[in-house]
Amino acid sequence: RCTHLFGLASRGTFLTPNSTSRSPCQGLSPYLPLPAMMCSVNLTVTERFGQFNNPHARRAGLILRLTLELSECALCLSVLSCFLLWSDEKVILCVVFIIPNSDIVISRSCVPKPIDCLAREVGLLSDEVELYGKTKAKVHLSIIKRLQAQPDGKYVVVTGITPTPLGEGKSTTTIGLVQALGAHLKLNVFACVRQPSQGPTFGIKGGAAGGGYSQVIPMEEFNLHLTGDIHAITAANNLVAAAIDARMFHESTQSDKALYNRLVPLNGEQRKFSPIQINRLKKLGIEKTDPSTLTEEEITRFARLDMDPSSVTWQRVLDTNDRFLRKITIGQSPTEKGYTREAQFDITVASEIMAVLALTTSLQDMRQRLAKMVVATSRGGQPITTEDLGVSGALTVLMKDAIKPNLMQTLEGNPVFVHAGPFANIAHGNSSILADKIALKLVGPEGFVVTEAGFGADIGMEKFFNIKCRYSGLRPHVVVLVATVRALKMHGGGPTVTAGMPLPKEYIEENLELLEKGCSNMRKQIENAQHFGVPVVVAVNAFKTDTEAELDLVCSMAKAVGAFDAVRCSHWAEGGAGAVALGQAVQRASEAPSKFQFLYDLELPIADKIRIIAQKIYGADDIELLPEAQHKVELYTKQGFSNLPICMAKTHLSLSHEADRKGVPTGFILPIRDIRASVGSGFLFPLVGTMPTIPGLPTRPCFYDIDLDPETEQVNGLF
Repeated sequence: RCTHLFGLASRGTFLTPNSTSRSPCQGLSPYLPLPAMMCSVNLTVTERFGQFNNPHARRAGLILRLTLELSECALCLSVLSCFLLWSDEKVILCVVFIIPNSDIVISRSCVPKPIDCLAREVGLLSDEVELYGKTKAKVHLSIIKRLQAQPDGKYVVVTGITPTPLGEGKSTTTIGLVQALGAHLKLNVFACVRQPSQGPTFGIKGGAAGGGYSQVIPMEEFNLHLTGDIHAITAANNLVAAAIDARMFHESTQSDKALYNRLVPLNGEQRKFSPIQINRLKKLGIEKTDPSTLTEEEITRFARLDMDPSSVTWQRVLDTNDRFLRKITIGQSPTEKGYTREAQFDITVASEIMAVLALTTSLQDMRQRLAKMVVATSRGGQPITTEDLGVSGALTVLMKDAIKPNLMQTLEGNPVFVHAGPFANIAHGNSSILADKIALKLVGPEGFVVTEAGFGADIGMEKFFNIKCRYSGLRPHVVVLVATVRALKMHGGGPTVTAGMPLPKEYIEENLELLEKGCSNMRKQIENAQHFGVPVVVAVNAFKTDTEAELDLVCSMAKAVGAFDAVRCSHWAEGGAGAVALGQAVQRASEAPSKFQFLYDLELPIADKIRIIAQKIYGADDIELLPEAQHKVELYTKQGFSNLPICMAKTHLSLSHEADRKGVPTGFILPIRDIRASVGSGFLFPLVGTMPTIPGLPTRPCFYDIDLDPETEQVNGLF
């Protein structure tokens, strides 16, 4: 009888409760807690390769099988060694396979290695790491300069076919692939993923740490707060919103002279412009630095932004699903003297500041992007920016820590950067450029960095190439396209798939005819990736209800339509071991020739860029610019924003604008309802149809199941 067996080991030595070996990491727990329900344990060594005391232990492997006899069922637990190539002093992280299971039980079955140990293993210096407890840390941007001469590793982006509302496992595949490349194929590898919003975590979707035996741990740390980046964005965003309404209020209640005197107050006996006010004077073409020398006309131009309240595009945000904040009226207190206007809240990850964080390349670049964010238009038709409001410097201060990527680990001990989490519809849906760049330097030329693009290839992947890669200068080596039998059957005409409802029998019984028809969507998404000239590997994420014939059919059809390779994966159930074939295929594909190209030139007119995406990626016959969209095309062209890339905002559940049209819709005109500008982020986003920018809560949200054990401080109910 026992409740503790194996824990963490270093230098190739496994630690047991009776072991005298010690880890080099101070404060490291030597034990891995297993479920206390066990009755007896049989331990057998089934395979052993190499010697753990050998200095080349990175090439060794050990698989232990523990058979646990329980009162009602027998469980098999496998303890797998995980090696990282960066350091000769490696901590072996034990992975315990427990069936039946849940994501949070699996996450807790493994004690993470201390994050400072992981940081040392991957080559980070102590002054480049800021610890946030034992399991997460921030990485300082100074590492970019230190490693600037280091060649980059191989760059892999994970995307998917058009999904069901349940999702098809891109995050799980990303983590499973990283575990396969690192723990099993013995390569330097990093995962780079988005930080999830707390809105869906407490709503209906749950967390986004991956799943099963391919997830980021600890999952409760990953899904809740992390290091506070999203809270920093909330604070910065709402500071801008407060500044907008305060400025309009003060301009409406004061004369030019009074407004100017308050904006440039006396400091002793003199008035003095702040640096940000000097920037505004230069923008206005006023080459003066002495406040007393401005003319009345210059005072008016400087002091009055003259924002048109109806043109304000900046909204307040919070990181909660709250449908009743989608439309509100502000300024109803008597102290606001009748200044009211309609406004709304968005969810924090929809804030332009989140997109800025994801696309920035340095602290200086972030400062410039934050300054360029357009919040409204003046009555004279000029764009009003956060720099005009005088708030951009303060925003940079609020974001100075959020710009540093967050370091965590997978269940098998591989490093993960968790950084930024922009919406995949009104923003580009990818993790940060900075995380990718740092990871590519750390893994070295033979290593791999695997990142994920949100939604299907028609949305997240297209934006990854046309937006993220434009600003990063990085060029991916491989596209991994995740497909499932379930989603392909849906695209073949299967019944509606609804979150929270049992799957119809068509999805749990073999149906090759339905599946073959649905493979048309996979074929189209492979073609979409091929537009960019990058090899495509299809990862068929296998479920327990899939048959051999179904999995073989998907793989053969994928290869027949141009995929470099197609392999089945079982990483949810088996961890990295279930994605070794995928890892090997990605290795081979990364050596294949590629001819990367963008889909369109930035110099093209706005409407032409939208049309190219609609026709080549979605399969539309043409686009229709509705009156508001046509007005915005003219406005943004006049304001000088026409050379920005396009970030389409449309449903992710169909290649078309209608979510219920599955497969590969044809013969449709794509309606463009409106176009909005994220100038600081650096893109225009056309709105195709309507979509809420703050979700609502369902009848039974996830929070019904979430609670805290006051004795152990253990979080229960997350998934």
